[in-house]
Amino acid sequence: MKMRLLLLAVAAALSTSAWARHCPKDMKAIDAALAGHPQVSEAQMSEIRQLRAEGEALHKAGKHPESEAALAKAMKMLGI
Repeated sequence: MKMRLLLLAVAAALSTSAWARHCPKDMKAIDAALAGHPQVSEAQMSEIRQLRAEGEALHKAGKHPESEAALAKAMKMLGI
């Protein structure tokens, strides 16, 4: 019984979904909101696009916490 519990714990710890980041999901949500022509000013739209691009660049660089922060700010501005 202890061995099974240990194996289950190890499997959960090594599972990729347990450590998955949500940067791509956030980028898709932002893209979908932008496609719907949100009611934001041009200045806000520019900042949202900049944050979206920054989030993607940080994600590709492996800086996921920073990417998630930038994307979260853009999502907040969009109300999502």
